[in-house]
Amino acid sequence: MKPRKIPMRKDIVTGEMFPKKDLVRVVRDKEGNVSLDPTSKANGRGAYVGLDRIIAAEAKKKHIFDQAFEMKIPDEFYDELIAYVDHQQARRELFDDGDK
Repeated sequence: MKPRKIPMRKDIVTGEMFPKKDLVRVVRDKEGNVSLDPTSKANGRGAYVGLDRIIAAEAKKKHIFDQAFEMKIPDEFYDELIAYVDHQQARRELFDDGDK
């Protein structure tokens, strides 16, 4: 059997390609609302960021999504992003260690 293709996406902060499941999508809808999209199915323009605390902190420091979406993003959104990424990274560490 042929192995399944793994969808890859580019991390907007580092510029590296990662498997889609290792990233979180941030989406801007038609009304200009910016939100996290863990399912990657919301309508709107999307950008991906890695599930790593350091990468999320770098996104806040450089205001990466301000540039990507061509609008001012409040710091509260970046704080929400960092909290979400921190939670997901902790879950991944917890459950990956449980498999070994």
